Amino acid sequence: MNKNTTTWFTSWFDTPFYHILYKDRDDTEAQHFMDTLTGYLNIPENGKILDLACGRGRHAVYLNSLGFDVTGADLSENSIDYAKQFENDTLHFEVHDMCKPFNKPFDAIFNLFTSFGYFDKDEDNLNTIKAIKADLNDFGFGVIDFMNSEFIIDNLVPEEVKTVDGIDFNLKRYVKDGYIVKDINFTAEDKNHNFQERVKAFTLADFEALFEQAGVYLLDVFGDYKLRKFNKKTSERLVMIFK
Repeated sequence: MNKNTTTWFTSWFDTPFYHILYKDRDDTEAQHFMDTLTGYLNIPENGKILDLACGRGRHAVYLNSLGFDVTGADLSENSIDYAKQFENDTLHFEVHDMCKPFNKPFDAIFNLFTSFGYFDKDEDNLNTIKAIKADLNDFGFGVIDFMNSEFIIDNLVPEEVKTVDGIDFNLKRYVKDGYIVKDINFTAEDKNHNFQERVKAFTLADFEALFEQAGVYLLDVFGDYKLRKFNKKTSERLVMIFK
């Protein structure tokens, strides 16, 4: 296990086991979310979208199929190598640190599926929002799709075993030092593997403070992928639209 918690995500996200564990993510739900979100934002035809922390590109590929010019960016070289098979004239993927500006203007920048809050340093979270601001054009929108931390903590499943592709993933979840932590232990290829996910338990108030510091304006807050009203006790998601 990579004990250096400042870089744990560069280790875990770059392994094939990360993608095995989460292979059952609901693509249909994700596609409906993209349909709803791009329609709500009224992104122009052929508009430029940056999918920030894109993973293997599932959102980016679908957004491109809707007619948008999409760039997917992620810190994981393995994920980007995989995503590059889908590239075309209006779909590109690059290895990129989301703390830093991409230095291209976009009509929209999406940070989806709780791909925020992994950093130990508060300035890195703030720098990410500043980088999004720097890369939006005058009419562009930023979107952060985060978990609703209060709901997640209230409904935390402390322990479970999830079996995927013959691998028994032993999962332990808890809250420590303001982070929601998941310990992941399993045996594969005759080796024992130990990883950990740590996500800052940001609340809406925490994001509002970050947005104010970054000089961006929060326009809308939704509680699910159908863009229904946010409720801090019952909503599973925290979807924020800003500019």
